[in-house]
Amino acid sequence: MRLTAISALALLGACGHWTWVPPSTLPRSTTIPNGTVHEDLFVAPSLGVAKHLVVYLPPSYARDTTRRYPVAYYLHGLGGAESDWVAKGGIDAAADSLFTRGTPEMIIVMPDSDDGWYTTWAKQIDYRTCADTVHGEAPESYCVAHERYDDYIARDVVRFVDSRYRTLADRGHRGIGGLSMGGYGALSIALHYPDVFSAAASHSGVVSPMYVGPHPFAAPAKYATAEDLSRPNAAAYWARYQMYWGTDLERWRAADPAQAAALVQRHGARMPSLFIDCGTEDALLDQNRALHDELSRLHVRHEYAEWPGSHTWRYWSTHVRESLAWMGKQMAGQ
Repeated sequence: MRLTAISALALLGACGHWTWVPPSTLPRSTTIPNGTVHEDLFVAPSLGVAKHLVVYLPPSYARDTTRRYPVAYYLHGLGGAESDWVAKGGIDAAADSLFTRGTPEMIIVMPDSDDGWYTTWAKQIDYRTCADTVHGEAPESYCVAHERYDDYIARDVVRFVDSRYRTLADRGHRGIGGLSMGGYGALSIALHYPDVFSAAASHSGVVSPMYVGPHPFAAPAKYATAEDLSRPNAAAYWARYQMYWGTDLERWRAADPAQAAALVQRHGARMPSLFIDCGTEDALLDQNRALHDELSRLHVRHEYAEWPGSHTWRYWSTHVRESLAWMGKQMAGQ
């Protein structure tokens, strides 16, 4: 998705690379060294199109031209855009403040992921069919040739960032986070690509898509059956889920973060560090409690928190500091 808050930004330069002056709605203290925010355009083979991403470079990046940095990838939610974490979440200001207080500096990358759910779709839709459908965006910024959004993040985006910026290009220095749909994406991608990411953080994520009750959450949880998958109106997102995962129960199970964590265990792969939080007034709270319960049952170490709030930018802009500080420690080996 293209930037949606251009009127609030100052974009300087050309050739697909700009310096982004933060919006005046996010005041910055002159006593805190500020990082810089850029936008890049690159060709993503997994999607078959060019995509945009926003990159935050920490304050010391321009001064120390030999230093290499860990990278945190932050994913937007359904209906969101690559600009959201800066324009709405103030992640750049949060990072500046944290780095001044001792959190290890990192590059933060925020890619455009459409409404792709960070997965490879069971039902592939070609570019022309997508372009003929009414969207809030122009086809060139929304439609793709292949819906392979997991490979796009884990392979294409990572490869581009490592080639363009001074990164520490290894698993131990890569983390991934996100909100809502992006919270699911962060956990799912880290668990399906444990060779690429060492840490994953989910804010208010759709993290247990097969969970059907009880409400409020109580163990033992009930999960979707094959019969449930044949009823697309059984839950708000299920019609969309069927586009991503079809009606194959095993495909749904493979997409579930708890099942993905169990598979990492069985294969003896290195388990990513996990951070999960959700607001106590969020409609997704039961799903997050269900995942917390499943990970605890599997003895998968993870951080879990519930704080007051709902599914809003007020909640995410408040608590992104926690995930950034946590991720900085994980990638620094602390």
